[in-house]
Amino acid sequence: MKLIFAIVNNDDAPKVASALTKAGYFATKLASTGGFLQAGNTTFMIACDTAAVDNAVCVIAQNSRKRSQVVQNAAILTGDAPTSFPTEVSVGGATVFVTDIERFEKL
Repeated sequence: MKLIFAIVNNDDAPKVASALTKAGYFATKLASTGGFLQAGNTTFMIACDTAAVDNAVCVIAQNSRKRSQVVQNAAILTGDAPTSFPTEVSVGGATVFVTDIERFEKL
């Protein structure tokens, strides 16, 4: 058995949840916050057989997408007033961790 942690952008979370359910996976959703942009994410915890991991990751990948977002970078002091410059960063997609499960029970 494996445990998949999939951290997904909140914009993609409903689509990922629906696709996982349709594919027969049971997932627990947790609200989480990223450290870089401090934006809302959803973390899915999915327990599955080792043979099903690649399919589950494929379902997640097909239903989460990267997108660009413009953020203001750190202020730079120029003259009397601080100035910040917009920077385009890539957000979204999914970050996936797969770990072994020593024991799994559904009570």
